[in-house]
Amino acid sequence: MPVGDDVMVEEHLRQLAGRLHGPRRLRADLLTEARHGLLDAVEAYRDSGLPAGEASRRAVADFGTPEQLAPAYQAELAMAALRRLALWIVAFAGVAALAGDLTWRGSSWSAGPPPPAGYLLLSRSVDVFWAVAFLVGAAGLVLAVATARSSGPRLATAAHAMGILLTATVVLGALAGAALFGWSIVLWDAALSWPPMIVGMLVVGAAYLWLGRIARTWLLATRRLAAG
Repeated sequence: MPVGDDVMVEEHLRQLAGRLHGPRRLRADLLTEARHGLLDAVEAYRDSGLPAGEASRRAVADFGTPEQLAPAYQAELAMAALRRLALWIVAFAGVAALAGDLTWRGSSWSAGPPPPAGYLLLSRSVDVFWAVAFLVGAAGLVLAVATARSSGPRLATAAHAMGILLTATVVLGALAGAALFGWSIVLWDAALSWPPMIVGMLVVGAAYLWLGRIARTWLLATRRLAAG
């Protein structure tokens, strides 16, 4: 039975979709799965002899209202958003920790006088931050997997706290990185013409924009889950 032929089913799914927020691909997959289930139920009722309209009405009634279904779907979306955020933080922190020094290595100013103590402290702090971010992201992945297997309130609370910590990690990392790049430019005019520095700024900036978008998705998904 073509999907477009059943207006009642599509309207029911539209109302459900309006209550959900989270990763687009998973959201689309969940709605597709729900559509297939509803259409299969409609087809079964029609095969049993019911008119098309009554078959759709019964299938929709058996499926549940959007208000009843949304919390379970939204919980899955929120957990997927948390898992995605943790995964990308692990990937970004790992690459940044390994490649961060390449931005400065061989620069024209590296043989000159050493930078101020405050700059060195900030630089070392950023290096430590990558390591901590990697560990926090890995812990978030483990917690997301554990929470997906169990719906206990303690794990859900821990997952929410971890999401906040991961989001804070993104914000703090962006601020520290911007401060380090900005201070570098102030100290060394040649930094603006040093290719590794330019590439590093562009790549890191794009990465943080991407992480910020993922963190925002988690925040909105969690807010929607809390709102019921």
